[in-house]
Amino acid sequence: MGRSEWRSGREPVTARSDLKLRLLLLLVFTPLFAAATIAFAFWAARADDDALGPGVPAALAVFCGLLTVTAAIDLVVVARRRSSKT
Repeated sequence: MGRSEWRSGREPVTARSDLKLRLLLLLVFTPLFAAATIAFAFWAARADDDALGPGVPAALAVFCGLLTVTAAIDLVVVARRRSSKT
């Protein structure tokens, strides 16, 4: 079940993230989250006679907005790490 390799205990210190993959995912999903935020906000604004009411689309807009902000912050972090790596 466990790893058969000997572990020195230094792995978390020397572990590296795949910055290219993170950058690719961030470049794809940050605009997607932003578009979803706008779409849910418009839906919430026009959801007066909708069966769900304005609460559910507004909550989804807030959630997607938080994802957008988180992805944008991570995009800045990845860009800084890539620039300092060279």
